[in-house]
Amino acid sequence: MLLCHAGLYGQTFFEITPGQSMLMFGKGKGQDATINPFEGEDCLAVIKNMGATAFSVRIQQKGKILKTVLVKPNKTKKIILLVGHELYLDSETQKTAQARVGYERLAPQID
Repeated sequence: MLLCHAGLYGQTFFEITPGQSMLMFGKGKGQDATINPFEGEDCLAVIKNMGATAFSVRIQQKGKILKTVLVKPNKTKKIILLVGHELYLDSETQKTAQARVGYERLAPQID
């Protein structure tokens, strides 16, 4: 199934410089680096490491760190992003990291 979101354009590729922390999503228009087409509902954040340097994905809510996940080179992590969560990418080394960020709808739960 193809999802089309007319009028939604945003950056999906990012370079994370040494010591940098980047807000990807969760603070609102003008502050988020990415557009989440599933804003207002739980979804998956899909983070792909496009480079040769590891970086971390940090999930926060109201200033409290909930989860930190290391993304190694050439690996992809899918992380559940609940409504109200903030998504950050954090540098882990003294080299520039490269990431691609996207979002997917959560599969419905079957009881």
